[in-house]
Amino acid sequence: MSNTQDDSMNTAVFWQTSRDFLYVHHEKIRKSSTNTVKSYKTGINQYINYLETEMGKKREGICFNDFRRENLKSYTDWMIEKKLADKTCNLRLTALHSLLEYAAYEHADVMAVYINALTVKGVKLKDKPIEFFESTQMKGLLEAPDITTLTGRRNRMILVMFYDTGGRVQEILDLTVGSLHLESNVPYVTLHGKGNTFRNVPLMDKTVRHLKNYLREFHSKTVDNALPLFYARTHGKLHPLSPDSMEKLIKDSSKKCIDNGIDMPASCHCHMIRKTRAMDLYQAGMSLEHIQQLLGHKHISTTSGFYAFATLETLSKAMKKAGNESGTTEKCWMDEATLEKLYSL
Repeated sequence: MSNTQDDSMNTAVFWQTSRDFLYVHHEKIRKSSTNTVKSYKTGINQYINYLETEMGKKREGICFNDFRRENLKSYTDWMIEKKLADKTCNLRLTALHSLLEYAAYEHADVMAVYINALTVKGVKLKDKPIEFFESTQMKGLLEAPDITTLTGRRNRMILVMFYDTGGRVQEILDLTVGSLHLESNVPYVTLHGKGNTFRNVPLMDKTVRHLKNYLREFHSKTVDNALPLFYARTHGKLHPLSPDSMEKLIKDSSKKCIDNGIDMPASCHCHMIRKTRAMDLYQAGMSLEHIQQLLGHKHISTTSGFYAFATLETLSKAMKKAGNESGTTEKCWMDEATLEKLYSL
C-alpha cells in the first residue's frame, strides 16, 4: 500500500489501479457480468474524455487528484447541460464513486479524495408512471406473430417466454437449450441475470406445451444444450438474436395490434412485458417477496418501488368493495366523526 501522496496520486498508479478495478476486482474476483464491467468502463472513460476535452487535461497526466469534488461537481453540471438522461448521469457518477472506493483501500492517500467525492450526489430521478400493457394489449401482442411462418412461430415463443418468465431482454437472449428443465416435477427455466447470478423460474403448463412443440421444430436435429434457444440463420449459419431484433419484434407486434384496432402505448419496448408480468402477479395477490425472486431483484425496495402500486381498475374494485362492506353508498366522509378523524393530527 502506498504511503506518500506523490506515489498514490501519480498517473501510472491511476491507470494501473483502474485496470485492476475493472479486470481483476470485477472480472476475476467478483466475477461481475460483462455488462457490469462494460458499464463501469464506459463511465470511467467518459469522465476521462471530459477531463481531456473540457478541462484541457492530458490523458497521460490524469491521476486520482483529478477526481476531487469540484471536478465531479462540474462534470455532473456538464452532463445535465448536455441533457443526458438522469439515469445515465447517475450511472456514470456511480462508476467513478466505485473506482475511488476501490482505490482508497489500495492507496491510503486516495481516501480523502473518495470521501470528498461522495458529497457529489446523483441527479434526483423524477417519478414516472409505470409503463405496462393492459390485458387486451398483452393478449394482442401474443397473438400478433404470423404463426403460419417459421419466423412467426419463433417470435410467438419469444413473446410467451418474455411474459411467463418476466425476464430481461438479455436474459431471454442468453437462454440455451440447456436452460430448460421441462421434465422436472416442476418444469422451470434457468435465467442468467445481472451480476453473473442465476435464478430458476417455474413455467406454466401452457408454456411447457409451447416449448415442447418449439423444440421439436427448431432443435430436433441436435442435442447440443449450448445452442441458443432462439436464433436466426444467415447464409445457412445459425447465430443468436440481438437486442435490436427483440425491440423490433415488440414494435412490429404493437403496430399489428394497432392495425387490428387495439389501442397501444405510444412507445412499446420489451421491458414493458416484464413490468406487465409483475403487475399481473401483484394484482393476483402474489407477495412482493415472491415477485422479487421471480424478477431477480437484489433488493426488495427495487420491487416495491416499481410494482407496488394499484391501477385505476384495482382502485375502483377496492373502493366498490369498501362501499359494499360498509353497507352504504352514502358520502360517509361528510360524517362529522369521520371529518374529525381526517382533519386531526
